[in-house]
Amino acid sequence: MTAPLDPTQTRAAVEAVATWVLDDDAPAPSRPAIAAAVRLTARTLPQIAPGSSVEVRVPPFVAVQCIEGPRHTRGTPPNVVETDPRTWLRLAAGTLTFADAVADGKIDASGSRAAEVAELLPITPLKIR
Repeated sequence: MTAPLDPTQTRAAVEAVATWVLDDDAPAPSRPAIAAAVRLTARTLPQIAPGSSVEVRVPPFVAVQCIEGPRHTRGTPPNVVETDPRTWLRLAAGTLTFADAVADGKIDASGSRAAEVAELLPITPLKIR
């Protein structure tokens, strides 16, 4: 088991990219800044919902397994949530709902348990300016 993440560090990483998360016209922050925010928020999921029944993928930065249930170890898991970094950070920040992201085609969610990820969001809420 890895050491618990520091919520202060996670919040700081999200706040460092907040303008880009909140504004479609904002220039992209540095790749390391985006990577840090994505990785820290996604790696929070297994801490708040330990398990291996759902895999959350945010390529190219991270993939994590969470939510209690049957463990999956080989091949493509039956329950997968995959999205791009900006959409993930909007979900993690609470500026976009899981249902809206699915409806807009911003999330590829497969499997009967994939939608359970919605219950874990937001991770680090941002105030909409």
